[in-house]
Amino acid sequence: MNASLAMNQYKEVRVQSSVMDATPHRLIQMLMEGVLEKIALAKGNILRKEIAQKGENISKAITIVGGLQASLDKEKGGELAENLNSLYDYMSQRLLMANIQSNEAILDEVADLMLEIKAGWDEIPGILNV
Repeated sequence: MNASLAMNQYKEVRVQSSVMDATPHRLIQMLMEGVLEKIALAKGNILRKEIAQKGENISKAITIVGGLQASLDKEKGGELAENLNSLYDYMSQRLLMANIQSNEAILDEVADLMLEIKAGWDEIPGILNV
């Protein structure tokens, strides 16, 4: 067996078991981390002029942002959920533009927004004493 293939299979199993054991709160954190990871990878792809990989990573980031958006409960979340929905729309549009323009600054902008959202999300267990 090829070492790279074995490593990829190991990573897939590790991620699957992490997801199965995760709380709903942790799942959202993992999605946010996934967006940040794909943005970082896309920035590296831009630097190395790896156009196809850049497109794949940005596309995956957009898909994950869509997953975060789909997880919003607009009835229970009210104005906060509506604001996050609009922000996720904006982030998806900016990621698309970053892909078209191979623009690292736009990727940084989206990463900064996600970091802000994630910082707030990360505080929830402490606020709720969970």
